[in-house]
Amino acid sequence: MAQQRQFNPYSNNGGTILAIAGSTFSVIAGDTRQTEGYNIQTRYAPKVFRLTDKAVLATNGFAADGNQFVKKVRQRLEWYRHAHSKEMPIRAIARLIQTMLYGRRFFPYYVYNILGGIEEDGSGAVYSFDPVGSYERETCRAAGAAQSLVQPFLDNQIYFKNQTPPPGQSFPAHLPLPTVLELVIDSFTSATERHIEVGDGLEMYIVLARDSGLQGLDGFQGVTEMGATPEGEKLFVLRRNLKRD
Repeated sequence: MAQQRQFNPYSNNGGTILAIAGSTFSVIAGDTRQTEGYNIQTRYAPKVFRLTDKAVLATNGFAADGNQFVKKVRQRLEWYRHAHSKEMPIRAIARLIQTMLYGRRFFPYYVYNILGGIEEDGSGAVYSFDPVGSYERETCRAAGAAQSLVQPFLDNQIYFKNQTPPPGQSFPAHLPLPTVLELVIDSFTSATERHIEVGDGLEMYIVLARDSGLQGLDGFQGVTEMGATPEGEKLFVLRRNLKRD
């Protein structure tokens, strides 16, 4: 009797990530729960990683692939830093990630990546990637287990879809940083209430452009400065607890 055997090296470890770009800042966030099916493997597995003081990468999907991919990207950035005596700009990092993902297209990293940070002109930037390297620059993007819940909310609140401005007024091109942080917290709080694979902790990395000040960030508790560039860009992390059920 014929038997069929299959080998699946991948797994989906849950969690959700998102990023929002402002005029002079970027916010990149992810929860810390790692699951396999309905089993919680750990309550603290970071999904957001600092690459430079101006660029942060969030990964979601197969956790082992994600950790390995971040390690490879950091290695390439270190080679660039030693060769050129400067950090790679975020636009070039996006292209590097695209090349690395596409190079593994026949046995891909099962990871969805979102890159956020500050461009050389001081504007906030978000780049989203699929597992084989297709990417685009956006204002906001969510990925992961609760993407179907979070992305429509961001489309409504960031892109103002399905909204009509008051007579004689128009929607702003970019929201201020405190408003964006509140939207991120609300997004993860709601996703935690509705999805078993999201929860425990929330980590938000905030990258600020040079000469932009704190933009109201000092009004939030639990903010830690992670680094700063000689040119004046600054990187902060803000942590929150989420529901543990």
